Amino acid sequence: MDEQEFSELAAGAALNALSPADRRAFEAARREHPEWEHWIETDAATAAALSDTVSDALPPLTLRSTLLSRIAMTPQLPAMDAAVAATAEPVDRWTPAPPPAADRPDDQPAAETPPPTAVIQAVSRRRWTRGILALAACMVLLVALGLAAVQINEYVNRPAEIVALQQIEDAPDAQSATVDITDGGSATAHWSESVGKVVLVSQGLPQIADEESFELWFVRDGAAVPAGVFEPTGGTTTALLEGAMEPGDMIAVTVEPQGGSPTGEPSSEPIVAIPTA
Repeated sequence: MDEQEFSELAAGAALNALSPADRRAFEAARREHPEWEHWIETDAATAAALSDTVSDALPPLTLRSTLLSRIAMTPQLPAMDAAVAATAEPVDRWTPAPPPAADRPDDQPAAETPPPTAVIQAVSRRRWTRGILALAACMVLLVALGLAAVQINEYVNRPAEIVALQQIEDAPDAQSATVDITDGGSATAHWSESVGKVVLVSQGLPQIADEESFELWFVRDGAAVPAGVFEPTGGTTTALLEGAMEPGDMIAVTVEPQGGSPTGEPSSEPIVAIPTA
């Protein structure tokens, strides 16, 4: 077995894809030629690197059917002795056998003799082994691209309140204030004058009826300016206030009829009142 043949078998060994006969020939050559060990290390590192690029997410449901379809379309050759294949010279192509001398023109040279079956099988097996490694790399790449597409889609389609909260937190003049809510809840107002937005993050808000909503307010100079409504979600709720905040505003939340106060003014005492000055 030469080094080229050994390198092909090393790729199959890294994928645990060798037949018993190939495995025996591979191990024998490995013992005989320790200087070829670098092929094993390289292919093992490649297989490990491919596996490390995939997250713990489940693979696509079509992965198994795709592999089986690829295998089904790959020509299958009969088994052969590994020792015979190991001594075969690589051949990429050949010409058909020449016609009988009596039927061949005098000026036509004799064509090459077709290689024996052992050579054909050796070449096919080498291409198949490397092909499987390439296919595995392609599958890993497709899975990685699919996961990346999902992550990009989730990032691009983030809710407006989440985007605003990130912008505020990244601003050099970001500020926040927290107050406690009855029954152990809390509410935190996040704002930034340079960003021009206010986000309220609350948890433990009281239960309200289905026909009611929470309404946000900017309270300034003794008057309440509507700043949007939000519905209870259970757990932590993040809401972006509509309109511009002015210095010294108080951020308030009241319980109003579904969709907000019909008069444009609070109809009840605020359950949250956060001063910003």
